[in-house]
Amino acid sequence: MKTTHEKPKAILKKMFSLKEDTATHEEIRDRLLSGGQITGTNMCVLICAMIIASVGLNVGSAAVIIGAMLISPLMGSILAMAYGLVSNDFKLWRNHAIGFAMQIIISLLTSTIYFLLTPLKGTTTELLARTSPTFYDVIIATAGGIAGIIGQTRTGKFNNIIPGVAIATALMPPICTCGYSIANGEWKMLCGAAYLFIVNAYFIFLASAIVLSLLKTPKVRELTEQEWKKLRFRMIRNTLIVLIPSIILGVLMLRG
Repeated sequence: MKTTHEKPKAILKKMFSLKEDTATHEEIRDRLLSGGQITGTNMCVLICAMIIASVGLNVGSAAVIIGAMLISPLMGSILAMAYGLVSNDFKLWRNHAIGFAMQIIISLLTSTIYFLLTPLKGTTTELLARTSPTFYDVIIATAGGIAGIIGQTRTGKFNNIIPGVAIATALMPPICTCGYSIANGEWKMLCGAAYLFIVNAYFIFLASAIVLSLLKTPKVRELTEQEWKKLRFRMIRNTLIVLIPSIILGVLMLRG
């Protein structure tokens, strides 16, 4: 009887195991850190992606916006930051966080300049769609982060997961909407779009960090009990700060 009960359990465990086709820790590290590099190539691609996304939002073309999200390098920096955190390599985390901040600044400048120069000043439905984040966006970002990091930690280098995650989690359009808001003085719209970007980026980061922890990512050094408690407190605090407004906005949306 014991064997009969253990067999289905073993099958289920194998079905949902993340370790069946996991790449080596060295491969995962190299892949994530190379994807998060701030190089001339990545910055040029980022600027091109921002221009494409801005045009798509400006003319209300979903297809053009999707194309921009597919070539955006923003996801790589978030996954590299998650790796730095989980491996307790806080210098690595800080370096990629600075790089990510630089990408955001460049993205904002690019989109703001575009919307200052474009003759089309109207607010399209695509722009408005990026200004009202709710708890559903948290769910999408979390699921996208899990899928994204799983795709990056498999033995096969090439997979079709990352492009899908890039489209689903939509990191580019909210930044472009921020650029539109700055260029046109739409400060309420700016707050909504900025919050949507924070929700997407943070929960992709958090979900990736959780999966990397489950995969037993090697540590640069072990944290002391006090350091671990401090880190855990900060993660819980930050999660609540980002999460609570989305729940409130979701409830308000449901009430009409």
